[in-house]
Parts: sequence; C-alpha cells; structure tokens
Amino acid sequence: MRAPRVVITGLGGVTPIGIGAAAIWESACAGRSGIGPITVFDATNQLCRIAGEVRGFEPGRYMPPKHLKRMDDFARYAVAASVMAVEDAALPITQDNSRRIGVLLGNNNGGARTIFRTVTGFNQGGPSSVSPFYITAITTNMGSSQVAIRLQVRGPNFTIGNACASGLNAVGEAWRYVREGTCDAVIAGGTDALIDPTEVAGFANSRAVTLRNDEPERASRPFDRDRDGFVLSEGAAMLIVESLAHAQARGAPHIYAEIVGYATGSEAFHIAAPLPDGIGVAACMQAALESADIRAEDVQYVNAHATSTPLGDVNESQGIKLAFGAHAARVAVSATKSMTGHLIGASGALETLVTAKTLETGIITPTINLDHPDEGCDLDYVPHTARRADVRYAVTNSFGFGGANASLVLRRWEG
Repeated sequence: MRAPRVVITGLGGVTPIGIGAAAIWESACAGRSGIGPITVFDATNQLCRIAGEVRGFEPGRYMPPKHLKRMDDFARYAVAASVMAVEDAALPITQDNSRRIGVLLGNNNGGARTIFRTVTGFNQGGPSSVSPFYITAITTNMGSSQVAIRLQVRGPNFTIGNACASGLNAVGEAWRYVREGTCDAVIAGGTDALIDPTEVAGFANSRAVTLRNDEPERASRPFDRDRDGFVLSEGAAMLIVESLAHAQARGAPHIYAEIVGYATGSEAFHIAAPLPDGIGVAACMQAALESADIRAEDVQYVNAHATSTPLGDVNESQGIKLAFGAHAARVAVSATKSMTGHLIGASGALETLVTAKTLETGIITPTINLDHPDEGCDLDYVPHTARRADVRYAVTNSFGFGGANASLVLRRWEG
C-alpha cells in the first residue's frame, strides 16, 4: 500500500524578525536582521550583550489571561505560533476529529527564564517565594501540553529535546506520524526562550556565541571569514503537517509544500564538535535523499544549519559537497540564521517555514553579512540579496550538540 502524501498547510511564528508567517517572510526576503542589544535583563556585566529578542509580542491575543500567568515564555510562544498555524490552515478541530490531530514540539531547555527568576527570588525570599505554578511552568512538555489545551487537540502529544535539531525533528516525526496513519494532521514545530543571564553567560563562557556587541545586526555572519560564534535568539515556529487526502477532503485553502523525505541520527562522536570533514552532515543528507527517493542532482536549494561558528560552517559546507558531489557547485545554499540568530530548539522549524515559502514563491532568501567568504566555504551562499530561482526540491538541515543531526526534503507543490 502506498504511503499517504504529506503536505504543509499552515504556518505560524513568533520570532526576532517578525510575528506571523507574512511578517517573517517579508523580513527574510528583505535581508533584515533581528539582532540587537539585550533588553530582557541587565546585560552590562555579560561578555555577550546582544541577542535576537522577540519584540512587539502580545500573548493575550492568542490565549486567555489566566493561562498566561501559568506559562513561561517558551510555552507562550508555542501556543501563539500554533494558533496562527491552525488559523492559516483553516484546520477545524472538533470533538470528532481531535484524536486524529497531534502536537509535536521541539524544545531545548523548558522554562529557563522562569527557573532563573524563581531561583533568584528563592535566594532572597526563601521557599514561600516560589509560585505554586513553578513546576508546571518549567516542565519541558508544557509547551506541547499548553498547545493541546488551548486548541483542544487530543491526539499524540510529545516534546522532542534533541538540542538544536529539536524543531526539525518535530516536523520530520510529524511527517512519519501522518505517513504511518497515526494522525491526519500534526501541529509541529519548535520553541525556546533562553535569553536569561545564566544561559547567555554559559554560551559565552563556552565560546559558542559571538562577542560582537558593538554591531549586533552584523554579528551573525555564516560562512564569512570573520565569523566568531552564533547569536542566541528566542521564539517559536509551528507548521500544520497534514495528509494530502485530508487537506483536499476538507478544502484546505493553501498548500505551501510537500514533505517527501526525512532522516535523523547521531554522530556518536563528541558533545559539541561535529565529525570531521562533514562526514556526519553528508550521511544525514544522503539518508534524507534516499528517503525521498531522489538524486542529489534533483535538489536546487539547501537551507543550511549555518550558525556562524568557525568550525560548524566549514563542516556543513564540506558535508554538502560530500553529499552532492559535483552538483554542490550548482546548488544555492543560504543561512536564515544570518538574520534571525539561533533560536535553538525552534530554529529547524523556522527554517522549514522559510524553505516552504521558498518553494511556494521561487524566492531564495539571502545570507546577509557575508562580506568575505571563508576559504573553506566555497559554495553559492546567495550573499546579501534574495534571488528568484526555479526551486523544485529543497533540503533543510539542523545539527545539534551531542551529534544530533536531521535533514528534511521538501518538494514544490505541483498538485
């Protein structure tokens, strides 16, 4: 029996470059950076004083006020992005169909911001200062659980914690759920809200983030010779992953793209460094292409993980060349994180959103701040300016600490 075709029918997001898919896409096409000075806490004494913060977010538009008080920002972002995606897809959720709709959410650290505030308050005020809603605010599954509660979704509900691959894993596993017939539709994506003093200090002390504090909009510069670390960001992106038959039967107003392949795995090598020479990257991409039953030569675009770290960007470039061979020189590669920074558990979902829009519109978003390409980064990275292109197949990558790898293959919707 042939597996069901799986499509993306709805998009939603809360990000540093915009709230809502339309705003996100407009900023991405314009090459607009969402990076600025940290304002959510006093970062004066921090080594790193810049981040990609969400601005202008009004959570009360998406959930009841009484629920807001019980949530950390990571859950608020996820709920808002999910409401947007469901509305965009015009997906009806009823008592009759709610058990056929799932929620899969990638998340890295749960309620990190609430943990910091609570521990700080505890040190000053003791046990009585701790909110009775503290535990349920910080638990990692509360993002997906709050989405289910808000939207009354009763199907499978899971949180995937796989470092920076979490969001893409959620979308890929949603594809599997739909193909296997477990669900008719899945609300899938990722969320994280890690801009707090200890997270920022930890990333800075491990030399993972850039310290380019004086020029935040130019700080994230994937593939550039002067890159010196990623920019920590926050937000959520959610997609409606749905069987084609279900989408057509209910008259879905829009199909953005079709998901045709997915692979994930572990490099089993190091807690932070990738396998040398792009070997792990290539293996994951090749497995995704095999899953899609296409050749490397069929792909026109790669949305790269590309975090702006000295080691990672070269390694991914090497992996693309290993996976695609001579065809790598003909593939457009771009880095969404050059504009958004690194949303950690949400990054893969956001980049899937951008890739789906690329397939829909034929516009490849740029890699900004790529002034002087590193000698080890010698592919076509679509520098500075968006480009029109005939893109039928695209791959989006996510790679995380501990050797977590994921690649997703999407195809332009052609009916």
